[in-house]
Amino acid sequence: MFTLEQIKSSHSKVKSGADFPAYIREIKELGVTHYEAHVADGHVDYHGAEQYMIQSPGRYEPLSIVATTYIDQFKAELLAHQQGKTDYLQFINMCAATGIEKWEVSLDKMTCTYFDKAGSEVLVERIPG
Repeated sequence: MFTLEQIKSSHSKVKSGADFPAYIREIKELGVTHYEAHVADGHVDYHGAEQYMIQSPGRYEPLSIVATTYIDQFKAELLAHQQGKTDYLQFINMCAATGIEKWEVSLDKMTCTYFDKAGSEVLVERIPG
């Protein structure tokens, strides 16, 4: 099974949202089936076959996530991030400011689903393969 070190190595190559599809391909090859990234502190739960799961530690001081979800603003700023206009920390702060609590990436379905604090789906996107 995969390790946090392998995932960190793959993630170190991501400089902007434009690098995300290559990162997804790499961790899929490692055996990651899906993961949940938590905006509040940056910890990520990585899942593999046969209920294998590892969790990365939080990556930064906890952020407050607003209770109201600003969907249109989130979508516009997500697009800018995907175009490489913002870095990861800017993206995380934008998520917190627009009410996004976490996102889940399914490497089987090649989708990324964003959720608000109530656990409701805000947006489901296909990941370019």
